[in-house]
Amino acid sequence: MQENTNISLNAVVHTEFAGSRLDQALANLFPDYSRERLKSWVLSGECTVDGAVLRPKDKVKGGEQVVISANLTPAVTWDAQDLPLDIVYADEDLIVVNKAANVVVHPAAGNYAGTLVNALLNYAPELSNIPRAGIVHRLDKDTTGLLVVARNLAAHASLIEQLQMRSMGRIYEAVVHGLFLAGSTIDQPIGRHPRDRKKMAVVSDGKPAVSHYRVLKKFAKHTHIQVQLETGRTHQIRVHMAFTRHPIVGDKTYAPRLQHNFPRQALHAKVLQLLHPRTGAEMQWEVALPQDMQDLLANLNGDKR
Repeated sequence: MQENTNISLNAVVHTEFAGSRLDQALANLFPDYSRERLKSWVLSGECTVDGAVLRPKDKVKGGEQVVISANLTPAVTWDAQDLPLDIVYADEDLIVVNKAANVVVHPAAGNYAGTLVNALLNYAPELSNIPRAGIVHRLDKDTTGLLVVARNLAAHASLIEQLQMRSMGRIYEAVVHGLFLAGSTIDQPIGRHPRDRKKMAVVSDGKPAVSHYRVLKKFAKHTHIQVQLETGRTHQIRVHMAFTRHPIVGDKTYAPRLQHNFPRQALHAKVLQLLHPRTGAEMQWEVALPQDMQDLLANLNGDKR
């Protein structure tokens, strides 16, 4: 299914939007499209208001005729590659993938090939027309589990809104160092580490970040936990666990001094919940822990309390 390359839209600005910025009015008129894309069409002159090209910040009065005539140029230029994909679910709007360990999500310097996006573009070429190939949230290279991909712009806008409204459910399992006595909530802002810009950290001027966790099983020196994300900051669970002095087993970035023979961070995105962007139906997927984490827990069983 290839995304149409020509977009033709028209609508009349409702009087209730009188006094609003043009970009705000457009977001209400055309909710299937992201604000960023609508703004780009205004800036490129592909959106006219009563025949005139305005700026995104210009105010509307109500009653104007808005016309958008735009070409959907590919949003990404990465190459498609025939690589293994574990597809959990797919329809005309969504793809849900179970990502393996040691797989980078997006191509970047040093990783232009062999990524999840390269594989997805081979499976669904229309993703080249969607920002960031339809991926609205990401998993770290060594984190396994569920990730949702939007196959069209309407689905992309819906998933972005669900993330912003914190209505998309994401539940992880992890094995951490030390013993948690009980579950709790970590409400600590996350931003760039003040000294190491490659890392994230709990910082006072960071973005709000909330993680809810509960204990699944206690061992002598480790705890198996479940974590539900309310927000989705970069490295959120890894940073929050390190902040509590219970870093994730195998996390070489946030627990470099705690040696363990597990080769990656023991973190798995197990459950994904969302509203289907077309039907509004509640949907949920769950995938079992990968074999390496199952083996880790089995080994810890001999060390349980």
